[in-house]
Amino acid sequence: DSYEDIEFVKSNLKDVNLIGIDTEFDWRNTYFPKLSLLQIAINKKIFLIDCLRLKDLRFLKKIFESKKKLFILHSSRSDATVIYTNLGIKMKNVFDIQIAEKKINGGKIMNYGNIVQKYFPVKLDKSETNSNWLRRPFTENQLSYAANDVNYLIEVFKKQLKILKKKNLDKKTYEDSQNESSFGNQDFYISRLKKLKKPSKLEKKIFLWREQQAKKRNIPPSYIFRNKDLKYLSKIIKNDNLDKQLIKKIFKDSKSVQDFLKEVF
Repeated sequence: DSYEDIEFVKSNLKDVNLIGIDTEFDWRNTYFPKLSLLQIAINKKIFLIDCLRLKDLRFLKKIFESKKKLFILHSSRSDATVIYTNLGIKMKNVFDIQIAEKKINGGKIMNYGNIVQKYFPVKLDKSETNSNWLRRPFTENQLSYAANDVNYLIEVFKKQLKILKKKNLDKKTYEDSQNESSFGNQDFYISRLKKLKKPSKLEKKIFLWREQQAKKRNIPPSYIFRNKDLKYLSKIIKNDNLDKQLIKKIFKDSKSVQDFLKEVF
């Protein structure tokens, strides 16, 4: 939690090829996730970086975007998203142990704790999963939980890689891992738009307007209106039906109503 520690971290990460990564963040009331803690594992060392105390972490960009290092993550898309939106870093070389395990066991998706338990006689304490990571100081349980979330990544990777090579699935796992993490390096609206079922041009327009508003105000899009109301809003506009009372019922606040009527209707 001190800039004096950065040189120590840099010197330890400089010459290692395998790095385990995890993040703790809050994404309940904002458009962008708030990165709280960055966990890094190498060999027998674990670093916990307080990202609320240390705002300037530009030194990590060169390290994390290196193609000479392999970064081991579990469910890499969310961590890649948090790292990209908060630090401007695009992960270049990723191995996702969740994807690897899915290939090994024939398609079953497993959480981190279950994967660790499969390869080691360890049952991780997951009681801090929904902890308040924005609160300071951290509790000892939080720090222990955070450290354990990266403690086994590299060793699990090594065990999985042996199995994947025997099955001739190692290259495909690398490819799929990189594809998965790359989704975290794009604007949120791209993946969210894909989830809509055959939206009309007007629905897309309203959807993108909501995304821009949410991004500008740094609030979740659902705080403006819910996805299920998208088609209804489209019908109101299509029928040229300026029923303010109906629109007010759909929107969560008066500012959104005013902006919508001015910019979209």
